[in-house]
Order: sequence, then C-alpha cells, then structure tokens
Amino acid sequence: MKDSEIYSNLRVPQGSRIIVRVDGRSFSKLAPRLELEKPYDLDFVRILVSCCRDFFTEFSPSFIYTFSDEVNILLDEVPFSGRVEKLNSVFASFFAGSFTREICQSDRFSRILEKSEDFKPISFDSRVIPLDTDGMIEYFKERQDEAWRNCLNGYSYWTLLEEYGKKEAALFLKGKKKQELHDLLFGRNINIMDAPLWQRRGVAIYREKVSVEGYNPVKQENVVSHRWKPHVDWDLPLFNREFFLSKDIITE
Repeated sequence: MKDSEIYSNLRVPQGSRIIVRVDGRSFSKLAPRLELEKPYDLDFVRILVSCCRDFFTEFSPSFIYTFSDEVNILLDEVPFSGRVEKLNSVFASFFAGSFTREICQSDRFSRILEKSEDFKPISFDSRVIPLDTDGMIEYFKERQDEAWRNCLNGYSYWTLLEEYGKKEAALFLKGKKKQELHDLLFGRNINIMDAPLWQRRGVAIYREKVSVEGYNPVKQENVVSHRWKPHVDWDLPLFNREFFLSKDIITE
C-alpha cells in the first residue's frame, strides 16, 4: 500500500523561498458564534497574533504577515525535507490547535463557548507557494493591498447596515471603486485614514535584534550581547523592497 501514497514525496523546489498561507476555514460562520465586533475585533486579532508567535517559536520562520483570518509565513529553512503534504498538514493543524487553545483560555470567548450548543471544531487550510525574492516581495505587497480592500469594504458594509439590510448593502457596494468607498464613508463622517494601521495594513512578526546586558565573571566586567527575538509590528509601512532589506529578511 505504500506505493499508493503517490503524493507523499512531493517536495518544494530546492533553493526557492517558500511561503505557506494558512487560512481559517468558514470563519465567516465562526465570527457570529464568537460574537465578534465588526468590522474589527481587537481580541480576535490578538489571539491570531498570539498563534503566530507560537508558530514563530516552534518553526523560526523569516517573516509572518497576518490580516483577517489568514496568515502568510515566509520560510528560508524549510522543515520536513520540503514535503508538501507534511508542510500543509502540520502547519494547518498547528494553527487550529493554537487558536482553539487561545480562545478556550480567553475569559471573554470561553464564556461564549460555554453557552453555545452548536460550536463546531475550528480548522485551517494551508497552501505552499514557492517564489524567488522578487516574487516574494510582490506577493506580500498584494496581500497588503488585499488587507486594505478588506478594510474599506468592511467599514463600508457595516456602516451601510445601519441604513439598509444585508442584501441591499451588498448590492449597493457591488462594483464600487476605492475612491467611491472613501467618499461613501466620508459622507457619513468616517475618515478611513483614521482607522488604526493594523486594520489598514495588517500585522507582521519578524526578528529584531535586542541588546542584553550581562556580567563576565572571568573578566569581571559588564558585557553586552545581542540576540534576536520575535517582534510584533502593529504599525506597518507599505511593503516594498526597502522594508524587507531593513528587517534583514532579504539581502542585496
């Protein structure tokens, strides 16, 4: 039967940088069950960021970028000998387990779960995307553009719900361009540029060099060493090559 495992040895290309995108499954149905605030719920985002930090500690990726219910993971050193089945199954299950643990430990969400009679298991899906450096930069720029579209659409939809029903609001927004959504919100006294950067541009986790003071008992002197630790960036600039260079994620 081992011969029937025809996908088990499918591996990522040697020498390529790998992005793994992990997405929450049916989170549009999960949101009302968790009674999430709209268009954004800070507690939910903090839980997802905490899952990303768990992952960073476990697998040491180069960079993680998250918004909505998706997580984009950049790997330089690819685990599991690059086996695609292994990457997808382990990464998706890791986030499902970490996310479930976090909401069960949350005072707010655990109370909601206790009174829920139809709460279903939480799951994520995963896909592997091999890219060169230029492709990687373009990929993260596109995902950040998607975060911005989500922000505009989310604020517009939930604002219109105060005036229309769900179907009417969706129809009203269909085909609207970014500037039209800006004008729609501004006409209702909402300046979307006042929204927090994490809502407009997402959140990233990457390594940051920190100085640690210590004492050398042999030389009997104070010393300073440098270590790398995960840093959560809630105030991202727009992604470009200079950003990834400045964070030592790529080199020239």
